[in-house]
Amino acid sequence: MSVTTNLAGASNDVLQDALSAYSDEAYTNARKLSGTAIVGGNPLIDKNTETFVGQMRWFKPLNANINVASLTDPSEGTVTSYSTDYLKYIKTVRTHGAKKVNMQEVVTQRDGLAKIGRDFGETQAQDEHNGILSVLKGVALSEAINGAAAGSGAAGLGGQTFENDPSDSKYGFYVDLGASAPVVAASSANQGAARAEAFLQAFGMAFKDYEPEFAYLITTPEVYASLRSANLVDQDRVTDGSVTFNTIFQGKFRLIQTRASQGLTSAELTKLNSGVGVDVVGTKTSFIVLPGALAMEDLSVPMPTEIERKAATYQGGGETAIWRRWGYVLAPAGYDWVGSEEAFPSDLTYRYAVEAGTPKSFTDVTSATLADTTGTWKRKTASALSLGILPVFHS
Repeated sequence: MSVTTNLAGASNDVLQDALSAYSDEAYTNARKLSGTAIVGGNPLIDKNTETFVGQMRWFKPLNANINVASLTDPSEGTVTSYSTDYLKYIKTVRTHGAKKVNMQEVVTQRDGLAKIGRDFGETQAQDEHNGILSVLKGVALSEAINGAAAGSGAAGLGGQTFENDPSDSKYGFYVDLGASAPVVAASSANQGAARAEAFLQAFGMAFKDYEPEFAYLITTPEVYASLRSANLVDQDRVTDGSVTFNTIFQGKFRLIQTRASQGLTSAELTKLNSGVGVDVVGTKTSFIVLPGALAMEDLSVPMPTEIERKAATYQGGGETAIWRRWGYVLAPAGYDWVGSEEAFPSDLTYRYAVEAGTPKSFTDVTSATLADTTGTWKRKTASALSLGILPVFHS
């Protein structure tokens, strides 16, 4: 026999005449991206800056002036100069807390905060996963604006091809497979590895002659099922640190499977395709990500765990609150943070747009042609070959 108590502060507990021990239901959230090798550190990130942002600096590649020596021309040769550049990164701090009525324990015979405190690690890991996924989506939106919307006013030229100049920002760093699925049905012309050739083509278009030995492919269960039904999942697995990955194409892509939505929303795609560039046709997204393409550095947060007691509340019965705080810097390689520098960003603002210097939801951008619009993550490196996050749009 059991009843649900209606006592204030204990209404969420089921009390039994014959008490049994509580057990924990397993977490079944989407598989997390935090803890995988797409996330790495960056020693150039200074976590002790006094504002919400910090800066990283680097020397840009030289454009050398080569002179031909002469025995007759006494004029001076043209010298080669060098230049530097910098980008900004943003800090964020997150909190999670709960409270209990102290006298609740007399009725329920359990500590109401024990479950919260026991699962703080899961809570933080889930938040970090959500932040990583939001940054990936923000990068995808930023690159789609480059190729499909061309926020500076000039027509965008679409995504990557085998022939485009990697330094031309009018090509977004993405590949659009259009109405094609990443794994096509078997036919007389498509057998074996050719059924998933689109991923190999996208990888080659993006990185050209700088194609890395391997990358991580973030897939949905739908895409993974297609790869498995095509018998493309390698029999041997790859162990990276403490994580074991399924692979395809003899280890070329290490598969990270998650059901978390990776794509842009239908409203965002509609807004995006109102621009003057080449439309994005694929409505779903998979990401090909290089190792360490996202730098993540933990922040030292004052009072990471704090307990507060109020003895006089509830007519002297008292209440207890516990709070957990953590912070980090997330910085995708090669991108400058151009969003708000006056507050800690949320997962939502990681995927904002910036119109005429004002950060806002992309669907709130007012320009019909998306003029003077960028993502909050703006490409800063001279060449797209320095980037590490490749969105692949498909159907």
